[in-house]
Parts: sequence; C-alpha cells; structure tokens
Amino acid sequence: MTGDRLAWSERSLISAAEALIQLAVFDSLIDVRSETEFAEDHLPGAINCPVLTEAERAEVGTMDRQQSSFEARRRGAAYVSRNIARHLETEFHLKPKTWQPLVYCWRGGNRSGAMTHILARVGWQARQLEGGYRAYRRHVISELTLLPARVSFRVICGSTGSGKSRLLQHLAREGAQVLDLEALAQHRGSVLGGLPTQPQPSQRMFESRLWSALHALDTGRPVFVESESRKIGELRIPEHLMTAMRSAECIRLDVPAAVRVRLLRDEYQHFERDLPALSAQLDCLTALHGKQKIGLWKGLANVGNWDTVVEQLLVEHYDPAYLKSIDRNFSRARDASVVQIDSDLQADFQCAARALTRSNAPL
Repeated sequence: MTGDRLAWSERSLISAAEALIQLAVFDSLIDVRSETEFAEDHLPGAINCPVLTEAERAEVGTMDRQQSSFEARRRGAAYVSRNIARHLETEFHLKPKTWQPLVYCWRGGNRSGAMTHILARVGWQARQLEGGYRAYRRHVISELTLLPARVSFRVICGSTGSGKSRLLQHLAREGAQVLDLEALAQHRGSVLGGLPTQPQPSQRMFESRLWSALHALDTGRPVFVESESRKIGELRIPEHLMTAMRSAECIRLDVPAAVRVRLLRDEYQHFERDLPALSAQLDCLTALHGKQKIGLWKGLANVGNWDTVVEQLLVEHYDPAYLKSIDRNFSRARDASVVQIDSDLQADFQCAARALTRSNAPL
C-alpha cells in the first residue's frame, strides 16, 4: 500500500469522487461482479471475487422472472453466502487485521453490500464504492474529456517501420514519460498489426487503461506518444485525447528504407511462420490494391521473399497512406524536429532516446 490511509468510518460507503482520486490508499480493490462483467472492464488493479458467478446470476434472474422475487432472493442469498465463505477461506485468509479493501459491484447495491458487511464484521476496514462500477465508468468518461488538455505531448511521427514503438520503449527506460497507446490497445495499429496471442481489450477496458495512465502522469513534464489514427485495430482513441495529440509538438523519426524493412520483419515475424494468417490480412487490402497485386504479394511470401514483400507494402501501401494523412491530421508535423537513426541496433535507439530525454527535460 502507498499513500496515507483513509480515516476509518463506521459508514462503509465511500463516494466515487473520493475513492477514485486516492485508490492507492486501499490495499485491495475487490470486484464482486461476475466473471463476464469483470472481463469486459474493471477498476485498474482490481481482483475478481464474484459473490454470484455468471451461471448463478443467470439462474437467480430466471427465478425472479418466472417464479417469485422471494424465491430468487433466497436462492441468491445461499449462493452469495457460500461464495463469500469461499473467498474468506482462500483469497482473504492471510489478510492482516489492518487490511483496507475497496469493494464494488455494478451499481453499489446488494452484491458489494453483502461482501462489505461480512468483511467489516470480521474486523477489516472494508469500504463499499457508492454507485459501483457505473459511478466509476462515469468518472472515467468525464476525466477523459479533461485530462488530455493538461498534458504536454511530444508526438513521435515517422513512416511505418521507423521504429516509433521501439523508440518509445527506450524513452521509458531513460525515465521519460511515455503514453504507449498501442501497448494499451494490444495492437500495432496497422492492418497487419494484430498480436497473435493477445486479443484486444474491450473499448471500455481500453478507456480504463487510458484513464489510469493519464491520471498517473506528471503534467509538469512532457509526455511522448506515437502518432496514431483515430482507431488502433478495433478500438477508438477518445476524441479529446486525439485533439490534444494532433495539436502537439511533433518529432519526426527518419530511418533508411532498408532499416525499416528489417525492423518490420522483426516486429511481424509471426507472419513468416503463419502464411494463412498473412494471406487473410492481405485480403483486407484487396479493395485498395486489387486481386492481382494481392496475389503477387502472396506469391512472394509463399517463396520466402520477405524483404521484397515488406518493401513493396511500404512503397505501395503504407508510405502513401502515411504521407496523405500526417500533415492533414497533425498540424505541427511540417515543423517537426528530426531524429535520424541509421540502423536497427538497440544502441542507436537508446542513444536517440537519451538525446530526446535531455532536450525535452523541463527547465
């Protein structure tokens, strides 16, 4: 636990406005909703301890509609009691007397109330989030309209394959503040950018991650971010964040074409091991380039001529799209300072990151 503890109160309810600005004072954030609700989105760092599983919740709901509310509440109470007992014997069994958790459900009602009551009766300083997840969600939406305007962004621009994400990683290692949107979205941004083992989060989860990342930033220091379109894969960047990025100071990464090919092959090497997956993604470009061109690229891939495939994709698809969009969407791109990197060596990216960190340090 970090930060000062909340003063204990006999009143277990705590408002979202009070709780969400000081989440660090809680030792645990306990989401008592079902597994499916939790998977779609939850407070950053929360653990899932359902008091009703998905199946139990469906059963109780059916009883309420088809039999009676009383029978549904009786069945639900039995499930809730058993589940809370199980959590006490497993997840919570080693918690000290000073443990201070924040408990929430969908709207701060019966599910979180039951858990909070039992934890408090044990002697733990449990608090219940008033309004539950819905109050948290309203807070996130509101904050995402306000926080971006407080941040001084430095937008890393550069053609596809310039190593923008790699530079962001080195900037973070050098102690610079970084907002890595593609990492939060679990996608590399382009039509081929899906990660083979990591599906994208829900839109709500993406926005929760953004809120958490923005909330943690020091607004007195610059924040490096990669130039992005409005969507990363299937996820939309919130409008106010997009506006703040597009009006920010730009830094253009200039990398030779041959180096870009090597960087892209390293980043997308999973396609070289999975030709059907590459073929399916290339089919998405048929409307733009025609069946003949897509067939040519597939043929080059089938014989392992990867450098030519990547080079042609850059020259004929990615570079024209980038040049068409960058000046239109990022108002200060024409005046961008230039960072030249001549190889794909990590040391060269590290050197560039150190120089940028020094030159953008606050006075």
